[in-house]
Amino acid sequence: MKTIFPDISYFFDNGIYFKCNLCGLCCTGEPGIIYVSKNEIIQIALFQKMKISYFIKKYLYPYKDSYSIKEDKKGSCLFFSSQKGCLIYPVRPIQCNTFPFWLENLRSLKNWQNISKRCPGIGYGDFYSKEKIIEIVGMSF
Repeated sequence: MKTIFPDISYFFDNGIYFKCNLCGLCCTGEPGIIYVSKNEIIQIALFQKMKISYFIKKYLYPYKDSYSIKEDKKGSCLFFSSQKGCLIYPVRPIQCNTFPFWLENLRSLKNWQNISKRCPGIGYGDFYSKEKIIEIVGMSF
């Protein structure tokens, strides 16, 4: 990884508290890319009990070297239900699994403060050390 190294000082050197409360705010609202790898496509299709070709056609669109999950007109992930939450939670993509510990959110304290306004789980719950945060960021590369 080019940007985050364990021996560099970051605003999260003393760790961060975070606990997902399953509110779905990261799954809804503004549109974005929900990248899925080829392996994740297979896992989600199997979980949904669908043929991979049908799953791709119905739920994905081409993006770079793989696909992105389609969103509804409001920018919400097609797998998010306001009543049930994430419908693919056990096999959700790594991008979803690692939120809010994305490189773009951790580049600066200002970015982290901005995402904290949207994510009520930041600042509460489980403690994540600097090393654990760097490990999580590394999962995305």
